[in-house]
Amino acid sequence: MRGPAGFLLCLLLLVASHCTEVASQDDQPEPKTPCANWMGGAPGYPGHNGLPGRDGKDGKDGLKGEKGEAGIQGPKGDQGEMGLPGQAGPVGIPGYSGQKGEKGEGAFVHRSAFSVGLTDRAPHPNVPIRFTKIFYNEQRHYDPSTGKFLCSIPGTYYFAYHLTVYLSDVKVSLYKKDKAVIFTYDQFQKNNVDQASGSVLLHLSSGDEVWLQVYGDGDNNGVYADNINDSTFMGFLLYPDLDVH
Repeated sequence: MRGPAGFLLCLLLLVASHCTEVASQDDQPEPKTPCANWMGGAPGYPGHNGLPGRDGKDGKDGLKGEKGEAGIQGPKGDQGEMGLPGQAGPVGIPGYSGQKGEKGEGAFVHRSAFSVGLTDRAPHPNVPIRFTKIFYNEQRHYDPSTGKFLCSIPGTYYFAYHLTVYLSDVKVSLYKKDKAVIFTYDQFQKNNVDQASGSVLLHLSSGDEVWLQVYGDGDNNGVYADNINDSTFMGFLLYPDLDVH
């Protein structure tokens, strides 16, 4: 490039190169001089610790670790308070029957009973009728020689009689301690055999006597018995007195 334009371009390049050198020289630091040394300060103290930072976000759970070894068993604790009773469970299935136990000693049972029949025809009036045919008299509380029952166990007794009536009317009474308690009357029908009966509950004390006898004079003693007809008298203890036995 020649002419004035080329000359101008060369001039601009020279000026730019000179400015770059001057600027380069101005940027270099001045050498330290003795005056600068007396202005240097002592080293400062360390600064205060800064405030702690915020807690970071929780990390994700890691993988489950392996099971550790069992520790040493600790001492036994104190016994706790008794809890409330639980609900009743369902009824179980019945078990098998057990073996039969040994026979125990029986409790003492108070016994007193008799059952007797007539052997003599037409007993005498106004005296106890002697029933000498013995059906049952294990305790011997009835005396066939007197016709009387003697109470040995205080309590309540049942007495009954069933009499065959023949040849004459019958009027009998049951006595307790010389006093008539009940009466039975039966009118005889000719050419026929009839029956008279009675029963009663009595409370007896020890030593009381009970018997049966024809009441009145001898016109009412048609009580009869033979090999096919019986007249019977019986009695037994229902239950003893609790305050005595």
